Amino acid sequence: MKELKSFLHDGICPIRDILSRLGDKWSLLALVTLNANGTMRFNEIKKSIGDISQRMLSVTLRSLEKDGIVIRKIYPEVPPRVEYNLTKSGESLMFHLKNLIDWTLENEQSIIASREAYDDKE
Repeated sequence: MKELKSFLHDGICPIRDILSRLGDKWSLLALVTLNANGTMRFNEIKKSIGDISQRMLSVTLRSLEKDGIVIRKIYPEVPPRVEYNLTKSGESLMFHLKNLIDWTLENEQSIIASREAYDDKE
């Protein structure tokens, strides 16, 4: 554990770098959406997530594509058709995220109650 602790505090920490990219709410929602639905077009993802802007979704998908977690396939049609899907790496990530999602669903009510109790104290 000491090795991990010193590793986290070194100049460039790959754990911090990767988790900060995956940990934002839009990336997680895009990953969960693609995992639940399989291959999707941009507007389908946007509609499924709901309150994300077109620009933010585009930035999010590009970042996930750059990291090799999402694949973007362009079909040479008029108009061009673009589809997104999880890569093998993205699928293996979802295996781990499933535990976090399950924990969230199991603890949602107690977290909401705790937040409300905290706000009532202020």
